[in-house]
Order: sequence, then C-alpha cells, then structure tokens
Amino acid sequence: MKKTATPTPAPETEDTVTPAGAAISAPERTPEQWATLEERAAKADEHWERLLRTAADLENFKKRAARERIEAGQSASAALLQKLLPVLDHFEMAQAAAQTTEVPRAGTESLQAGITMIQQQLKGILAESGLEEIDANGKVFDPMLHEAVSQLESADVPEGQVLQQIRKGYKLRERLLRPATVIVAKKPAA
Repeated sequence: MKKTATPTPAPETEDTVTPAGAAISAPERTPEQWATLEERAAKADEHWERLLRTAADLENFKKRAARERIEAGQSASAALLQKLLPVLDHFEMAQAAAQTTEVPRAGTESLQAGITMIQQQLKGILAESGLEEIDANGKVFDPMLHEAVSQLESADVPEGQVLQQIRKGYKLRERLLRPATVIVAKKPAA
C-alpha cells in the first residue's frame, strides 16, 4: 500500500504558492489584526527614520569634531607664531646693526649683549608654551631622554654617566620632542 503525503499547513500569508504552482489562499485577517499590522509598520517606519537621523547626526558630529581639532591646532600655532614675531624682528634689527661698517669695537659687545637678550626672549616664549630643555651634562645616561652617539674612556667620570652633551634635547610638557645627543663615559681599558 502506498501512502500519500498530506500537505503541511502553510504559514499565514495572503497567497502561498505550492511547489506544483497552485495558489493557496490564506485565511482572511480580522480588522484588529490589520490595525495591529499597520500600527507595527508605522512604528517600524518611525524607527527606521530615527535610525537614519541618528546615523546622519553621528556622521556630522565626526566631521565637526575633526574640523574643530584642526582649527584648535591652527589656533595654537597662530598664537605661538604671534609671540615669536617680535623675536624675529629683533634678530633682523641685530643683523642690520651688524652689517653697518661704522660699528666700533665696543659696538660688537653691545651686539653680543643684544643677541643674548633675544635668545633669552625666545627661550622665555618657548618655556611659556611648555617647552623644557633636557640638561644631560653630568647625569646618568637615560635612553628615554638621551641618544648616545659614542663612548669615551674616562677615569674621572663613572661608567654610564654622560661625559659630554653634544646637542640639547627638548620635551613639550611630558612628551619627548628630541633626545639629547650625548657621549657616555666608560671604564678605561686595563
């Protein structure tokens, strides 16, 4: 005896097509069901619109934050450059004074004093902006602050201590901008 398969009930849809191609009509929905479906569809549309607005707001926020970050950097640079302009003016005046042929011997001393004052003015502006010199002379070698370019034997200075600073290092607040270039002492050969 051959058994025939009984069809399984189709999920509730308006029209379902069977594999044989015959359309089966789904049971009619009640007005309450239609109202519930329409209400859910309206809520889904509302949530979709809210999602799109939120995504657009987030994208706008990212763009605005990036623009403000660039503007803040430019503003900080402009403020520092405005402070440095008088220093540049003073250097130009010193250069003009040095080029005059009528400078007496005593004039070179005053020129040197003027250049020293300009250097102090520049150092003051940079220190005010957070720049700090790294003084390595006589200190123990620290690879986080110093860059050793060579070692020299020394009986007077303990091994691992900075013997000579070749170039100054600088930090901007706590961030290292440039390590100090140094020569480190080592024990003399026996």
